[in-house]
Amino acid sequence: MEKRETSILYLVLGLYTLMISWYYNHSIILLIIHYIFWPVYLIYELLIGHLAHDMWKTIPLSYFK
Repeated sequence: MEKRETSILYLVLGLYTLMISWYYNHSIILLIIHYIFWPVYLIYELLIGHLAHDMWKTIPLSYFK
């Protein structure tokens, strides 16, 4: 379990989930909740379709413009 917490992929997916959360919600409280439960939130976003139609690329690019 310690290797998983220190992996780069785990960190990148966690940051990506926080970017998705902030893009849709703009709430500090929800950002903290999504930080705690980010794997569940990422699966939820994938299942409901918020990342469809190239939104998976648009959301990170919106932070670097």
